[in-house]
Order: sequence, then structure tokens, then C-alpha cells
Amino acid sequence: MLILLAAIFALHIIGIILLLVATIDNAWWMTETISTDVWARWIYANGAWNYTDLPTGSHYPEDYLQAVQATSVLACIFSILGIFVFVAQLFTLSKGQRFTISGVFQLLACLCIMIAASIYTDRFHIDEKFGWYGHSYILAWISFVLTLISAITYFVLRKKTA
Repeated sequence: MLILLAAIFALHIIGIILLLVATIDNAWWMTETISTDVWARWIYANGAWNYTDLPTGSHYPEDYLQAVQATSVLACIFSILGIFVFVAQLFTLSKGQRFTISGVFQLLACLCIMIAASIYTDRFHIDEKFGWYGHSYILAWISFVLTLISAITYFVLRKKTA
């Protein structure tokens, strides 16, 4: 049972790390000279990466960008709260009960990062011919899967006697 709890805890921590990297790192959309995330754009010129603001206009609708930013941050917050609730439930939950509250937080984190990545996919870079989705974008989808697995695990898991 202790190994199972350690594996669940490790899965949750890995999900949190991937969510944080996906939200913070600057690689949602890449070209040879541009690296874009949900916060800014980096342009490679004169041998150095230079910070610039995201473009405005129809290519980067402000309301969709704010939705991606907000849901990415909320996914991180919900997942971090979920790990604290899980640890608290380990000590306070009575025998035979499920880790439902932890599962709810993980499910909310899962839904938030899915919404962020889906909006980004649908509304940004749709008419650009050159470029590719970067590792942060891919990590966002991987963290979606990990948080979904974690949420399902919490809903199924029952507390056993020590």
C-alpha cells in the first residue's frame, strides 16, 4: 500500500512540474527565429534572444489569450491544492472512504489545461505556414493526460488501515 501511495504522490508531483513548465516556459509555438508562449514572444536576432510583447490584432485575440493564460494558471493552482488536500486526507480520512476532494481538484486542473491547450490550438497560429508547436504545448497535453489519470485514481482509491 505504501508503494501505491508513493506512486500516486509521484504521479501528482510530475503532473504539477509539467503544468508549471508548460505555463512558464516560452515554447508554445516555435520557428527558427521566434519562440512564443502565452506571456511573450522571444525573437532571435544578432545572436541573442530578445524579449518582445505578443502581437496584437486578429492573429492574437486578447480575450482568447487571457483565457489561455487564466486557465493555465488555474490548472497549476488546482493541482497544487490537490496535492495538499491529498496529504491532508491521508491523515484525516476515515477507513474505507475515497479521496474525492483530491480527485475533484485534479479533475479541475485537468479540465483547465485542456481548455487552455484547446483554445490555443483553435485560435492561434492557424494561418502560419512555417513553425511548429513547441515542447511547452506538448507538455500541456501530457500534463492533461497525467492529471486525468491522477483524478481517476483518486476517485477509485479508498483509504485502507495502516
